[in-house]
Amino acid sequence: MRTALTRIAALLPGRADLAEMRRDPRRDLLAGLTVAIVALPLALGFGVSSGLGAEAGLATAVVAGALAALFGGSNLQVSGPTGAMTVVLVPIVGEYGPGGVLTVGLMAGVMLVALAALRAGKYMQYVPAPVVEGFTLGIACVIGLQQIPNALGVPKPEGDRVLPVTWRAIEEFAEAPNWTAVGLAVAVAAVMLAGARWRPTVPFSIVAVIAATLVAQAAGLDAAQPIGDLPSGLPAPSLSFLDLGSLGTLLAPAVAVAALAALESLLSASVADGMTVGQQHDPDRELFGQGLANIAAPLFGGVPATGAIARTAVNVRTGASSRLAALTHAAILAVIVFAAAPLVSKIPLAALAGVLLATAIRMVEVGSLRSMAKATRSDALILILTAVATLALDLVYAVIIG
Repeated sequence: MRTALTRIAALLPGRADLAEMRRDPRRDLLAGLTVAIVALPLALGFGVSSGLGAEAGLATAVVAGALAALFGGSNLQVSGPTGAMTVVLVPIVGEYGPGGVLTVGLMAGVMLVALAALRAGKYMQYVPAPVVEGFTLGIACVIGLQQIPNALGVPKPEGDRVLPVTWRAIEEFAEAPNWTAVGLAVAVAAVMLAGARWRPTVPFSIVAVIAATLVAQAAGLDAAQPIGDLPSGLPAPSLSFLDLGSLGTLLAPAVAVAALAALESLLSASVADGMTVGQQHDPDRELFGQGLANIAAPLFGGVPATGAIARTAVNVRTGASSRLAALTHAAILAVIVFAAAPLVSKIPLAALAGVLLATAIRMVEVGSLRSMAKATRSDALILILTAVATLALDLVYAVIIG
């Protein structure tokens, strides 16, 4: 019992964490504001893509973002809904419905806490680099393809396999083209990609989304379908979605979600360490924090969360030095949920599709892929195999195969 209590105490925040947060609060607050601006359109977009709606993405960014920042093992990690997790959730929504996704998220959170107690975090470092690169390339392709229906302004066809769904969306567009949606999506993606090369520190995603929303409202573009009504606040925590009779059938999806959350979060924390000097994350504490975040997020209607590499990188680049920055990001998103829901609800879905298309393109590091493909034939083969498996099967199978 004493050993167990000692182990639990080691996973909880300590005085050193609080001391870090007091060191340079002004810089952390500014970094948190910047990350929140970047995270808002991503949270909305990934919520829509998951099938649970924009409000689920915001709830995840607020609840999971705050808990993972407070209890996680990295001072610089930013957590929330991500593209990789969305890819896993779409087929779960199709088969089990929204309640199944919330149940899977809660089960995955419990599994992550158990992994932290078993000190399993250190084993994630053994995932080979070609598998990670292939995994990232495959995810980028899937995220891009998932945005095609909204970018074309057509209702999302039925199905959970991204390639058939994309093809049917293109067929529907060919029958009744919606050039308004296409124009908004392409414009937002182009502004983001060009802006990132011109001024990397400026959050062009929010600039592009605001501009697209103003244009759509001013011109009365009915074809630019908005997000729709959002609740002005987080719902009260509830376990009403939990169906105890379905826990057995949801076990396999929950294992997949937990494995992905562990892998992506620890990879993201490692990236943050590599971008700084003197920072070193605790992998078991990171699993513990992500576990608590995923237990809590479904209670508020949120989807499963992980550490987000892009948002974490923005956090580091804008000068964050402690977990206060990630906590600030969650707090600012919470204020937006409560104070600006009517404005956010007017954002066109095509604009969010443009944000995620640009995000998918920026995920692909061409130089890294080229150098790894040239390194050895086996590295190139594993990279391609993992990417194709990610596109054709699902993410966890792809990592295992790779």
